Amino acid sequence: MSNENANLTLQMERPTVVSVLARNWALAFLIGLVVVFSFTGRGFISLNNIENVLYLGTIFIFLAAGETFVIITGGIDLSVGFVMGLSSVLTAQVMASMTAGKLPLAETMIAGSLAGLVVSLIPGLISGILIARYNVPPFIATLGMLGITNGVTLSICQGFPVSGLPGNLVKLGNGYLAYAFPGKGFRFFAWPPGMVEDQVRNLIRIIPNALVLWVAVILVLLFVLNRTKFGQHTFAIGGSMEAAKRAGIDVRRHLIVIYVLSSFLAGVAGVYNVYQSGVGNFTPFGASYELFAIAAVVIGGASLMGGKGSLVGSVVGVLMLEVLENGLSISGVPAFYRFIAVGVILVIAVVIDQLFPDLLGR
Repeated sequence: MSNENANLTLQMERPTVVSVLARNWALAFLIGLVVVFSFTGRGFISLNNIENVLYLGTIFIFLAAGETFVIITGGIDLSVGFVMGLSSVLTAQVMASMTAGKLPLAETMIAGSLAGLVVSLIPGLISGILIARYNVPPFIATLGMLGITNGVTLSICQGFPVSGLPGNLVKLGNGYLAYAFPGKGFRFFAWPPGMVEDQVRNLIRIIPNALVLWVAVILVLLFVLNRTKFGQHTFAIGGSMEAAKRAGIDVRRHLIVIYVLSSFLAGVAGVYNVYQSGVGNFTPFGASYELFAIAAVVIGGASLMGGKGSLVGSVVGVLMLEVLENGLSISGVPAFYRFIAVGVILVIAVVIDQLFPDLLGR
């Protein structure tokens, strides 16, 4: 009888095809999109286009990574898109001033980047204190910070992108780890020697710098979330804040750190945006960066109720939305259908989370 019970338990624990697909539906959907668009979009399956998707998704991966930590605790951060704009504008303003003063390039880049990263800590600190110390709902606290950061940003740039930055910024932000050209060889970080401008179309670009950057950041955050007490406490707070307090976790301090981390990652996105575009860009209303990030996190398997979430899932969510937008564009589908598709996918993600928690292992 004991053997029969053991066999029954083993069968119940053994993952089925349905449960595996349910747990990884976002990845399966992403693969399905790639297959469909490879037939409907000419040039979709090409090295340049795949790298383009990975490159354009960099900013959203940073935003979604920070949002993942917040959502796991049962909160939400609506300010990340505008914190990114603040960081971008201040970074560019410092760099432009130092460039006008003819200061060395390395010092200009370091000082500007540090300014953008440091200022990004402030909104998260304020939001965290309001939420943790004064019990302000995360929606209200971060919505208020959204308006404040937007106002400060516009006062700095007067409603115009900040220009006058060093030209080498774009080369670094849009560069690749290696380049190859038939007949002229292979070279790291720069074009092979002897190339001229009209040969650029035939240049083979290998691994964008942006990909190296966000993969490195995600690996560090994965370790923090899955292998440290900080990560364990993050899940514990999202599962039950009262239970976390009884377990001896300093919930208030932890929540403050979580919102500072989210804001800082938005600052990283802002600094990278300067290197990507060559100007300091404020965030216009209606850009919906924060909603895109939240959608990616939920699609990736996080629950808005807290206690559940995955950085890998969030990255998959970002890539799904980027592939969707890219594939629709290449296939000639009007851009506004992207918003409809994102809405439908988001609803599907929430329905799966609510109706099939057992299949998802939740």
